[in-house]
Amino acid sequence: MALRPENAHQARLLHLLQDGLRSRAELGDVVELSRSKLAVEMGRLTELGLIEEAGLAASRGGRRAGVLRLSQRLRFAAIDIGATSVDVAITGGDLEILAHAAEPCDVRDGPDAVLSVALEALGKLRSRGIATELHGVGVGVPGPVSFRDGFPVAPPIMPGWDRYPVRDVLAQQLGCPALIDNDVNIMALGEMHAGVAKTVDDFLLVKIGTGIGCGIVVDGEIYRGVSGCAGDIGHIRVNDDGPTCSCGNAGCLEAYFGGAALARQAKEAARSGASGHLAERLAQAERLAQAGRLTAEDVGVAAAAGDAVAIAIIRDGGRRVGQVLAGLVSFFNPGLVVIAGGLAGLGHLLLAEIRSVVYRRSLPLATGNLPITLAELGDTCGVVGAAKLISSHVFSH
Repeated sequence: MALRPENAHQARLLHLLQDGLRSRAELGDVVELSRSKLAVEMGRLTELGLIEEAGLAASRGGRRAGVLRLSQRLRFAAIDIGATSVDVAITGGDLEILAHAAEPCDVRDGPDAVLSVALEALGKLRSRGIATELHGVGVGVPGPVSFRDGFPVAPPIMPGWDRYPVRDVLAQQLGCPALIDNDVNIMALGEMHAGVAKTVDDFLLVKIGTGIGCGIVVDGEIYRGVSGCAGDIGHIRVNDDGPTCSCGNAGCLEAYFGGAALARQAKEAARSGASGHLAERLAQAERLAQAGRLTAEDVGVAAAAGDAVAIAIIRDGGRRVGQVLAGLVSFFNPGLVVIAGGLAGLGHLLLAEIRSVVYRRSLPLATGNLPITLAELGDTCGVVGAAKLISSHVFSH
């Protein structure tokens, strides 16, 4: 049975300790409980096995107070399902990653196959003795999710996943609470817990990868919308006569600058001879039997070498992302915009174009003090966020 706090005071104390060691005096200052009431709540959390002593704090002018931390036996599992891979991690209660693995996997193979890969990878990590017991598992998937019901809903790039009970299947398989959310939302949680958004309560995280999505954080909480599809900006139309998108509509942002769109543009530039660098990368890929595949990394390498076509591809994509973001910034007025995902690896050339369009097109009042920056956590952003998702649930009352 999962460990849970018994009241709101205990839940608040657990969330505070998740950020690091605290003395009793420090906790008392923040939660504004009397010394006796605090002692009762801390004692009960210790009895429940959720917290433990961790030595003595520095003196504040008298008897040294005891330092407290989350129990060292707390373990959370995190599963970040992408379009072409699955990342799995085990964390402690403080969300420090204790073990991490990534496996290639095609999300189009369906939920049974993909979850089998994830569970096998998780089993291998647990076999090291890191987690004899799990207290919860958080999952991110690259598509719309009904958070309340615990399953994906009509995800465009995930055939066979519609309404598949991911949450319930994993809870049954692992014998612990489980939660599922959109991958962009869990990335926003990861950056908010330990990344560039740690001190910001209202921000947007834009993931540019195989698809394009936006995590919306309002007052420190993920905003999911009524049916769970808030932030699906990849399917905002930017051109009525544009290419067909995976969702079936034409001219979506994702059809111009998602992973597949970028690969298509790069391959066209290579085949036509417009880009010598990309033609060389394509020939190399074909020699290595990679089916003539080009990626964002290839475009980035070509751009870094000064290839004009690769630079133009990145700038055009950044301009289109910036156009959509400019409207969102004027509407939402966030305190920060974070750019994440595989295509964020294109770096400051992409970032500069996005910034230029947003700062030029959005209301001056909304952009006067608006940082637009790259995500900080990199490849671990998703698993940290998935662990944060489930730990927040376990630590809630």
